[in-house]
Amino acid sequence: MALYAMGDFHLSFQVDKPMEVFGPEWKDHAKKIEKNCRKKLSDEDTFVITGDHSWGRSLQECERDLAFIASLPGRKILLRGNHDMFWDAKKTARLNEQFRGRLEFLQNNFYAYEAYALVGTKGYCYEGKDSVEHFLKIRDRELERLRVSFDQAVQAGYRKFIMFLHYPPTSIGEMESPFTRMAEEYGAEKVIYSHCHGRARYDDSFKGLVNGIEYRLVSADYLKFRPEQILR
Repeated sequence: MALYAMGDFHLSFQVDKPMEVFGPEWKDHAKKIEKNCRKKLSDEDTFVITGDHSWGRSLQECERDLAFIASLPGRKILLRGNHDMFWDAKKTARLNEQFRGRLEFLQNNFYAYEAYALVGTKGYCYEGKDSVEHFLKIRDRELERLRVSFDQAVQAGYRKFIMFLHYPPTSIGEMESPFTRMAEEYGAEKVIYSHCHGRARYDDSFKGLVNGIEYRLVSADYLKFRPEQILR
């Protein structure tokens, strides 16, 4: 039994969104994901998928994409990404009920993996695309959701945490952020994130050990579409 993670599947079985326009590495990327997942994962493993699952803008438009994810080996825990328009943030409980036994959705809750609590939220970082006021509004909302996730785990008796984000934990050039400080406050052992694509973006945030916490980037293209083992 092991814990794996990867993000940014960007599936589009029902909408016209070919990923090859973002680079040749994305050609037939769904086939690469399936092949590598079936090679590396077993049904006893847990697989956290860190957002941007589908280009579909509704549950109907991403039905086949979610079915594809559900068909992969292991227990699948999904985090919300910035492109996951099918996921109404206020209706996570409804998604968990609808996909019970197939997929689990991580937001305002936590999941257990052995002695660890898996906590997380979408997160947010400044990319110059919105006003500072809008950025702060979204970031602070995500921080509240992350604290809910941590606090529920603490109340359930957990003291060991793996923290998942979709966005990087820091904006470009930052040496810390409210997300990294919260990880340190609760004593998270690892922070796992994605969202960064292309060689020019892979170093946008922390990788490696920072203040006693291990940071890992798990964007699908960065991993060459191979799930990353987080814990044995």
